[in-house]
Amino acid sequence: MGKNIIQKILDAHIVEGNLVPGSEVGIRIDQTITQDATGTMAYLQFEAMGTLRVKTDLSVSYVDHNTVQIGFENADDHKYLETVAAKYGIRYSRAGNGICHQVHLERFGKPGTTLLGSDSHTPTGGGICQMAIGAGGLDVAVAMGGGPFHLTYPKMAKINLTGKLKKWVSAKDVVLKVLSILTTKGNVGWMIEYGGEGVAKLSVPERATITNMGAETGVTTSVFHSDEITKQFLAAQDRESDWSEIKADEDAAYDEVIDVDLSDLKPLAATPHSPGNVVSVEDLEKQKLVVDQIAVGSCTNSSYLDLMRFAEILKGKNTQTSTGLAPGSSQVLRMIADNGALVDLISSGVRIMESACGFCIGNSFSPCTKGVSLRTSNRNFEGRSGTHDAQVYLVSVETAAASALNGFITDPLSLESMGIEYPQIRMPAKFAIDDSLILNPVPAEKANEVKIFRGPNIGNPPTNTKMPDEINGEVTIKVGELITTDHIMPAGARLKYRSNIEKYASFVFEPVDPKFPEKAKANRANNVHNVIVAGESYGQGSSREHAAMCPMFLGVKAVIAKSIERIHAANLVNFGILPLTFENKADYDAVAQGAKIRIHDARKIIAEGKELYAEVDGKRVKLRYSLSQRQKDILFEGGLLPYTVNK
Repeated sequence: MGKNIIQKILDAHIVEGNLVPGSEVGIRIDQTITQDATGTMAYLQFEAMGTLRVKTDLSVSYVDHNTVQIGFENADDHKYLETVAAKYGIRYSRAGNGICHQVHLERFGKPGTTLLGSDSHTPTGGGICQMAIGAGGLDVAVAMGGGPFHLTYPKMAKINLTGKLKKWVSAKDVVLKVLSILTTKGNVGWMIEYGGEGVAKLSVPERATITNMGAETGVTTSVFHSDEITKQFLAAQDRESDWSEIKADEDAAYDEVIDVDLSDLKPLAATPHSPGNVVSVEDLEKQKLVVDQIAVGSCTNSSYLDLMRFAEILKGKNTQTSTGLAPGSSQVLRMIADNGALVDLISSGVRIMESACGFCIGNSFSPCTKGVSLRTSNRNFEGRSGTHDAQVYLVSVETAAASALNGFITDPLSLESMGIEYPQIRMPAKFAIDDSLILNPVPAEKANEVKIFRGPNIGNPPTNTKMPDEINGEVTIKVGELITTDHIMPAGARLKYRSNIEKYASFVFEPVDPKFPEKAKANRANNVHNVIVAGESYGQGSSREHAAMCPMFLGVKAVIAKSIERIHAANLVNFGILPLTFENKADYDAVAQGAKIRIHDARKIIAEGKELYAEVDGKRVKLRYSLSQRQKDILFEGGLLPYTVNK
């Protein structure tokens, strides 16, 4: 039997484990990326390992999240990142060069290679046939040091695309359709491969939009094949030598096949407060919902094609609501400046923002109180925009443009009745290439001459104690369904404390229970173990490892949930927190916040692989754990950092 694309790339990189779905394997990582919100801690952890130089083919440190420099904290972190990159052999993309996923796709992504990134939207690279996986910063640090990345050998789904997109329907609508099928939960341990005759009608940026937002389904990653379209894109980036053809064998097998006819799709939107709440824009338009703000950009929709379509639709007309646009890269910004589209946008009343993640992570361009905001980004979790009660809708560039012209949510299919023709934007034969904002590291022989800058807000990575023989404590907090890492560890303005764990930990669960840090610290001082109880899909969203690191700092020893998302579960293990699930999900209802909880002989039982139970206020609750021997050893050592150093 032949192999599919996932198998071809994955199997070529496996260095540990067996090719059996559900079993743990270790793969060699060719490239890594970090961004400044997660990178500072990743490099502090890399330094703590004592490795003298990165051992990947390529590692790039991007500054794209906290580019707003109010106070010294963000600027200090950027200076640290620049100097640590120079010393250890890492390329450094300065603030203003663009969003990591967009820039990496343009300048570094290579078909058939593996990419590990400390950002959950790293799968964007799948648009160029790169096996790109999001992970916690500590996993990335280990990979930079030459260690394998461990994951579950996946089940594989093929999404078979047929037909061709109609005018005014876009790649964003494709991935929203996929989200309506797969939802945002229940897909842990899967990878997606896109195939079918419809793929040939999609450009690399369109494919990247689809793989980018595939992260919202919870799958490990998504990939497209590498074909002539891929070759043309790389040639336009002056990187044709990076191209190789990669396609599935004709007799390749999949665990599931899902058919999507592109010809049947209509403009779609995700309504508050989940990317999985997918409805048609046609139905939303009937509500005549007034829009307070429109934001175009983010790593999902900030390519040259996206911004040119937006500019062409608005050309010669005025926006009817506050509208902002963030180019995905300095390359994109330069190209729309050179061809006049930037002037058209400004003339239409569009605010031009920095080539960064700003509005997507809520540290700039936040909506007004209870404001309706249409965004081309990938997440609309409650409060993520920076305004807790904002109503955020995720839409395509075309829907954003139509709504900007009318001031209310508008189906772009109605624009032709207004005399507006669909913009036919072609991929450029040559992109404007300027890598002057990407700094090279010093040669290895001069690394000792580099002095690493450390500001007062930068601390050492926190350490944990070894896993206790038994867990004896309190259900310090009980949370509901779909708790994201933004709920656990707020982003936005709080992110400036990401390098100061003691300070950042004072905001754990701030949107849910601001008193949690105080209660957890009191328990820690009295040797009472803190336990978190949660519903379905706990830890979905950002790969931010601080959502495990800061609770660990506060003395959290276990999380018990109905289900835990892949990256967060791995991060919990990495920081010595035991990830557990209810054998019977109905037991969740019987566990109250504040309940006394005891897990007898937890360490011994897990080591022996026996059944695990907790006593919760006298009630016996059966728990499940899914841990490889390696993960058990990591937990017993108190986390991946001490495990790696000791190993």
